[in-house]
Amino acid sequence: MENVDWLNRVHVGDAREVMATFPNNSIDLSFWSPPYFVGKNYESHLNFQDWKDLLRGVISEHARIMKEGAFMVININDILCFADQNMPRFMANNVSNKKVKISREDILKVKHDYPDADRRTLASIVGCSEQTIQRRLEHNNVRGGKSSAGTKVLTVGGLLQEWAEAVGLYLYDRRIWHKDPCWANSRWHSNSYRAADEFEYLYVFWRTGIVKVDRARLKKNEWAERGSRAVWNIRSIQRNGRHECEFPEMLAERVIRLFTDKDNVILDPFVGSGTTTTIAKRLNRKYVGIDRLKKYAQLAEERTNAE
Repeated sequence: MENVDWLNRVHVGDAREVMATFPNNSIDLSFWSPPYFVGKNYESHLNFQDWKDLLRGVISEHARIMKEGAFMVININDILCFADQNMPRFMANNVSNKKVKISREDILKVKHDYPDADRRTLASIVGCSEQTIQRRLEHNNVRGGKSSAGTKVLTVGGLLQEWAEAVGLYLYDRRIWHKDPCWANSRWHSNSYRAADEFEYLYVFWRTGIVKVDRARLKKNEWAERGSRAVWNIRSIQRNGRHECEFPEMLAERVIRLFTDKDNVILDPFVGSGTTTTIAKRLNRKYVGIDRLKKYAQLAEERTNAE
């Protein structure tokens, strides 16, 4: 007789260890959003290697527990400010944002006339702060300060693809979740050339096997609006009161309805506040969630049971 004690519940523990107890070929869809390695409290125990080992290990477990033809959908973003000690310092002469309209050339001219003047004297002559003198002369308008590491964008999709293909899971599709810009008051501009963070990725990995394609899972207008569309426009959560990184219910609903049928088993190994398990239950699917932190596992369990 099949052991179903692991189903329709939220487990506490390391996802890699908990998933190792699940039966082979038991998951119809895995939909999850892992730590992004961007400094959130719940991921503070991870260094970069720990983070890579965690995601690689969780992906590896999927190769055994996913059914043939099943999908694993990962919602994630690139690491937009990855600290790199080897990166040259990014210097910005932000002329449009300077409160003091004094150029480096202005200071060099005064310095030529007063070659023995120190920084304080130069500031007094020019009519600015000593800090402005230093910034103009030393070109030290660097992002993140003088002593911290420079930051760059680190793309994540290639890492996921490498780890997945190593265990026989193939990148079948990718979509973009277009959300609200993640800046204060939803501003559409910054003091640099960097773009607003207003989208995340959905990477769809496939375990080899026959895939059931059933257009009846969505209404005709839903297919036209999102079934085959690469960009999904969904507002993000406006207040993360339950969890630091909570994705909207609509995102989970679209993924679950697109790839599964009633009574299929949905897994979320980073269940957080329980959005995936809650929507799975609402849509009459079976579910299983995992979270390392007991407080979030309990939250997800209570929220899902309330459904």
